[in-house]
Amino acid sequence: MFLLVSLQAQTLGGGGGGGGSITQPLTPLPSPSQLIFADQRLGVVYPIIQKFKTLITSDPLNITATWIGSDICNYKGFYCEHPPDNKSAIALASIDFNGFQLSSPTLDGFLDQLPDIALFHANSNNFGGLISPNIANLPYLYELDISNNKFSGPFPNSILHMNSLSFLDIRFNLFSGSVPPQLFSKDLDALFINNNNFMTRLPDNIGYNHIVYLTLANNKFFGPIPRGISRALSNLTEILLLNNLLTGCLPYELGLLKEAVVFDAGNNRLTGPLPFSLGCLQKLEILNFAGNLLYGVIPEVLCGLGNLANLSLSDNYFTHVGPMCWRLIMNGVLDVKKNCIGGLPLQRSVIECAAFFARPRYCPFLPTYLHIPCWHPHFKSSELAPSPS
Repeated sequence: MFLLVSLQAQTLGGGGGGGGSITQPLTPLPSPSQLIFADQRLGVVYPIIQKFKTLITSDPLNITATWIGSDICNYKGFYCEHPPDNKSAIALASIDFNGFQLSSPTLDGFLDQLPDIALFHANSNNFGGLISPNIANLPYLYELDISNNKFSGPFPNSILHMNSLSFLDIRFNLFSGSVPPQLFSKDLDALFINNNNFMTRLPDNIGYNHIVYLTLANNKFFGPIPRGISRALSNLTEILLLNNLLTGCLPYELGLLKEAVVFDAGNNRLTGPLPFSLGCLQKLEILNFAGNLLYGVIPEVLCGLGNLANLSLSDNYFTHVGPMCWRLIMNGVLDVKKNCIGGLPLQRSVIECAAFFARPRYCPFLPTYLHIPCWHPHFKSSELAPSPS
């Protein structure tokens, strides 16, 4: 049944025609009181959409040409469903602007005013400005993707108060400053905040989380990788920490990330040996520690992992490889260029290696580095290895 919605609102001008800025006057749209909507909830969001349309400064794909009339569910990029609080109603439930190349100086007054929105995807547009604190009032929003835009300012703290959120992607923007440690305790499935200008320390005490994908790459995160990472983030399958400013020695607890398939911490300032516990990551396919200050022996137990497809340890200061690791080098799986391994080509000079090792180096919890906290077919003694305190 269609309902006539009477809303006290002024007539709003159109916007967002073809490509480029809007320069021609457009015919005024009918007011909501002149339109018939499939549900009153759609009548409520109609003026919000039309107001946002006037803010669109570029629409090269002519997307907004479809944003006309009362059939909001057929606007390009808009999708309707029955809302959780009323299965007989029809509401605007999700928006997918991915790749639309729309330009607008802000989403303020649009996204934060859509009361039934559950998914908002706007990857690869030219949206900018700040994120409104009012998004914390959206009760159903559980996926927020505003990646590859021009948003700026500090991390939007209102996200911390969104109880329904499970997927957050704000990568490839211009956010800067610190990241609140509470974010890493939030009950998310995926967290993508890479390729911004965040400068913050990874919190030592990360709360328990069932996060599966964690991407912090290409920022300025500093400090060591916290020892509690395995307890708090035990479900991680992909961890991307590359191109940051991380320092310190690798924690033994990395070997307890049993679900890890990809671990990339390349191009940081990490130092110390590789923990033998990494040999317990049976699902691991890609491991990258290239471009750090790591040294010592490359553990045979690591090279014995059956699923390993790419092990990059180049541009470090490793000094020895065993037969299993040598086999991976021959097969193109293990890259050890620019290290200090005698008898291999493309290594650092003797002078460079000597200068590195001339400086005293120390890692806390060093006895834990030889522990292998799992059964391993090639290393029977691993069954006896105690866990660190």
